[in-house]
This record gives sequence, structure tokens and C-alpha cells, in this order.
Amino acid sequence: MLQCFYPREYVDSTYGIDFESWRGRGYRGIIFDVDNTLVPHGAPADERAKELFGRLHALGFRSVLLSNNKEPRVKSFCEAVIGADYIYKAGKPKRAGYEQAMKRMGTDVHTTLFVGDQIFTDVWGANRAGIYTILVKPIHPKEEIQIVFKRYLERIVLYFYQKEKGKHEDCNRK
Repeated sequence: MLQCFYPREYVDSTYGIDFESWRGRGYRGIIFDVDNTLVPHGAPADERAKELFGRLHALGFRSVLLSNNKEPRVKSFCEAVIGADYIYKAGKPKRAGYEQAMKRMGTDVHTTLFVGDQIFTDVWGANRAGIYTILVKPIHPKEEIQIVFKRYLERIVLYFYQKEKGKHEDCNRK
């Protein structure tokens, strides 16, 4: 039952993902959450984010920022990273925003990655849309109160995810 919330991968940071490897595996589009995935909640795009998007676009990736935030927040971030598209008030975890992002990028579920920091919006929505999901640890502990409450529930899901993942790794070693 909890598997619908499980990411395909769980990593420390967006900035540690080997995007060159994903490109080599045929992925062409990346959908990103913004807050606590690329920068701390509410922060503008920093040099690290700008460099990441420059690198991604040089590799030939298309990208869309998919956020439940209002347009001014998402648009200003998008303008700073240059080359990305954006969808605001996306209604995550509904599939529609993810599907719209793939349409804009000209990709499909087999050529699109999703990177985000929340299980019950980001990962669940991308899983529902059939997209390969990468969950990252939040960049900063400062978050809105409704997210703080969800983090407690996320810990439960992550406990079972890591326990199940460990079983599969044990089987692979035998």
C-alpha cells in the first residue's frame, strides 16, 4: 500500500545526481520541484542552481519547474535559471501538471525524470503520472507549518521504503 509513495531513488541532494548518466540512458526531460529541492524555501535561484540548469541545457535536457506556489515565486526563479519552463499552482499530486510538463518538453514517461523533496506531493504525483522519481533530502529545515506536519508522516514511509529496499539489496548480494 505504501509503495505508491516510494521514490524510485532517494539521494542526498539534487546537486549530487549524475545527470550525464541519465542522459546516456535516454532521458531527455527533467521536472523539478523548487523549494527545498533546488534552494531553501522561498530563496531566489543561487549560483549553484544557475550552474546546474546551464549544465543540463548544455547536455540537451529540457526542464520544467513544477510548483504549487503562485506565479511570482516560480516565474522569478525560472527567469534566473534561464532555459527552463514553469508551471505554477500545479495542484500536485494531481497528474495533470506532470503531464503538461512532459507535453511542453516533448517527452514521455520513458524519457522524463522527476526530482523533488516531498513524498505526498512530489513523489506521489510523479508516480501517479508514471514518471521515474528521485526524492532528495530537503535542503533546509525551515519550512511552512503544513509541510512540517507532513514530514512526520514521511518519516514513516521512508522507514518502510528503506526497510524494503534493504531486503532487495540483501537478495541481490546472495
